[in-house]
Amino acid sequence: MDSAEYERKIASRFAAFDQDGNGYIDREDFSGAAARLLAEFSTKARSDKGQALYSGAEAFWQGMAGIADVDGDQRVTRQEFITGAVKRLRDNPQRFAEIARPFLHAVIAIADEDGQGVTPSAAERVMRVLGVDESRASQAAAALDADADGRISEEEILTAFAAYYVTPEHP
Repeated sequence: MDSAEYERKIASRFAAFDQDGNGYIDREDFSGAAARLLAEFSTKARSDKGQALYSGAEAFWQGMAGIADVDGDQRVTRQEFITGAVKRLRDNPQRFAEIARPFLHAVIAIADEDGQGVTPSAAERVMRVLGVDESRASQAAAALDADADGRISEEEILTAFAAYYVTPEHP
């Protein structure tokens, strides 16, 4: 994939982070996503899981801002997002996974409703809350359960998340 095509791909991912559609990514996009996830899984914000989710969302925001917010205005524009991904993440998707890990770990704790791991159904609910359209969320959730055991591991989720957002090969 050439650079222009990669930049187009990354630009399309921007909207997933710009949860409120105001044209930039900021702290509120992350805290808003956390609030919607808590509501979806009937988890109280003041619970240990709720606090972990908000802390993870803040850590994710700080990591993204550190990579992409070049002008330091606490907002990541579409161009800053593209530039940050191209310069800092394209050849190192694991860096993105590490930035996302606290948030995803907390999401997994909330979505794992029976203590046996995240089901494809729960993963689909998470994706829908985060703005993925229903048919794509269903397909992606099923694909995450690569061994078809009905559960999705944290590593499978992290790998898929990083691949989707920063690697050129992922559709």
